Order: sequence, then C-alpha cells, then structure tokens
Amino acid sequence: MKKVKKIAKKLNPYIRNKYVITLFAFLVWMTFFDENSFISTIKNQLKLAEMEEERDHYLNEITESTADLKLLQNDKELLEKFAREKYLMKKEDEDIFVFSVED
Repeated sequence: MKKVKKIAKKLNPYIRNKYVITLFAFLVWMTFFDENSFISTIKNQLKLAEMEEERDHYLNEITESTADLKLLQNDKELLEKFAREKYLMKKEDEDIFVFSVED
C-alpha cells in the first residue's frame, strides 16, 4: 500500500484530475468498445474506398458494353464475327475447330 500511495503522490495533479480521467476513459471506450469506434470507422472507410473502385470498374464496363452493343446493332459483319468468336456459332455447312494454346 505504501508503494501505491507514493506513486499516487508522484503523479502529476493533472492526471489525477477527474476530468482527465473521464476523458481518458471516454477515449478508451470510443477506440475499442463502442459500436461506432474509431477502429470500425477506419475499417468502414477502407471498405467504402474499395467498393467505390469496384463501382467505377463496373461503370467503365457498362460504358464499353454499351458502345459494343451499338456497334453490333449497326454492323452485320461485326455481329457475325462476334457470335463466331464469343459463342462459337456457325453456319449449317461449317465445322468449327477450336485451338487452345497451352504453356
């Protein structure tokens, strides 16, 4: 007990102040235990940034797909080429040979 009293006396009077103790307890609570803690806020901000990147990626894909669709609707030869390459479609009198390159 004597050691505790000596330590308490040596502590700065600002640290022993009830307002400082309350502020410290509040900061500890907000950092670790609260539902909206600083840690969870940072995690949510990182996740939001990641999701915004995904959104931008998909918006770019939508723009490219829309442009491709407009081209395909206007050009019959391009539509035929697209169907042959992507979906392996063929005319009735044709045979398809698929070559794959292996490493």
